[in-house]
Amino acid sequence: MELTERDWQQQIKALAVIYHWKYYHTWTSIHSPRGFIDVVMVRGNRLIFAELKSAQGKLTAYQQEWIEALTATSAEVYVWRPSDFNVICEILR
Repeated sequence: MELTERDWQQQIKALAVIYHWKYYHTWTSIHSPRGFIDVVMVRGNRLIFAELKSAQGKLTAYQQEWIEALTATSAEVYVWRPSDFNVICEILR
């Protein structure tokens, strides 16, 4: 059974709590810019932006624009899928 993006987001939030990250996810994107990243996490001097996608989820053009803009900074920027779970654990550890 494939995880929905909502269930996937809950798993990432649980990992953030386990590994003591400050975690932000917009409750509703109605007033957010189109394509803004799903999750922002901070711990110490690390800043992570992560777009969460299901196994088959595709990035929109707006999401790709945000990813490119954020990648030009010193922040860590990721597109995470359920198949990346073990790597995500290492990144957040």
